[in-house]
Amino acid sequence: MRIVVKVGTSTLTHKSTGKSNIARIAKLVSVLSDLHNMGHEVVLVSSGAIGIGSTKLGLSSKPESVMGLQAAAAVGQGELMFLYDKLFSEYGIVVSQLLFTSDVIHNEESRKHLLDTFNQLIQYGSIPIVNENDSVSIEELVNGDNDGLSALVSTLIDADLLIMLTDTDGLYDSNPKENKNAKLITRVEKITPELEAVAGCAGLRGTGGFVTKLSAAKHATQNGVPVIIMNGEKPTKIYKAIDGKEIGTYFAVAKE
Repeated sequence: MRIVVKVGTSTLTHKSTGKSNIARIAKLVSVLSDLHNMGHEVVLVSSGAIGIGSTKLGLSSKPESVMGLQAAAAVGQGELMFLYDKLFSEYGIVVSQLLFTSDVIHNEESRKHLLDTFNQLIQYGSIPIVNENDSVSIEELVNGDNDGLSALVSTLIDADLLIMLTDTDGLYDSNPKENKNAKLITRVEKITPELEAVAGCAGLRGTGGFVTKLSAAKHATQNGVPVIIMNGEKPTKIYKAIDGKEIGTYFAVAKE
């Protein structure tokens, strides 16, 4: 399978401090490396540069201004890749970095070049690590936490599955923080306006929230890529998701 895994800020960081959750990142890397060794083609869409950059700059919290966020991202991106490179290298995996913005995908010529790069890296056996180029674009930085970018990437490379890791178990029929009887929606055949109306009920710690995740799932499924939104607290559950077990919320490919 060709699998895109998107990991967001809420999964990569500690809730109490906002700093990197090293243990969880290490476990995620071990799972993705194992999937790679099993023969799967893996692409990782990763947030986290701003949190790492803020820490390295000695800031007590993430900047509030867009300019501050962009600066922190510029500092943190190199550190983030250094961390991934170090962890993946322990399993003999070569990683590569791709930073771009959505307009690159929407331009026919640059889209083709980008796809060629993805395919060649995968052919070489590398795991591409993708992030928005936050220093020159703020679309995902402010509103998406790379949710939309992961959907664009999955459709660009014709992925077999997009897995989005977040801080909730999936999409609920109501806000589980307010309603103890809220039920997890395990499978979605079609993203309806009614479903979109309850999308703000979960996954609110990252900048994306669940609204942008549902929007990303809608884009991917309408373009032939099924999506699983699941809790990233235990990355080993990715195995079950790939095996077709009931994990998180599964969004089926939209029917004609």
